[in-house]
Amino acid sequence: MIFRPVLLAAAACLLAPVAAMAQNLGSMPASCDNSKFLSDQQGFEQGGPRRIDLPEHICGQVIALSPRARRTRSGVHGYFYLNVGQGVSIRIVSNLDEMNAPQWPWVKKGDQVEVQGRYYFDSPRQQGVDWTHRGTGRKWQWPGYIVVNGTRYE
Repeated sequence: MIFRPVLLAAAACLLAPVAAMAQNLGSMPASCDNSKFLSDQQGFEQGGPRRIDLPEHICGQVIALSPRARRTRSGVHGYFYLNVGQGVSIRIVSNLDEMNAPQWPWVKKGDQVEVQGRYYFDSPRQQGVDWTHRGTGRKWQWPGYIVVNGTRYE
């Protein structure tokens, strides 16, 4: 019985990131909230659950992009990296088959961008924001979009 308080304290430390993420599952932020994103990312990196998708609304400056679109099993995609502050950048995935946007690339390094989409974290090297288009699905209720220098793409 001596170890019981220690075990409870250890369990509480391990479950804190899970509890914080569970609170974030409920709603999409109404405006850009990079601090929520950074908190969610930190929760995953500190051992939180994997394979949970979170609604995120972030903004920042484009720091890099893939100049060519790539075909995947779910369609043609464009990719860029967004600086969200505190030395953190995140990969943004755009399903070009689903978006009302000009031919890729329609972003360039230095553009100011706002993104609403689904944050996925499979591992520290496999994470990003996708579902940045207008559609919703059975397992994803929020339509996404990307605003580049004031122009909205859905």
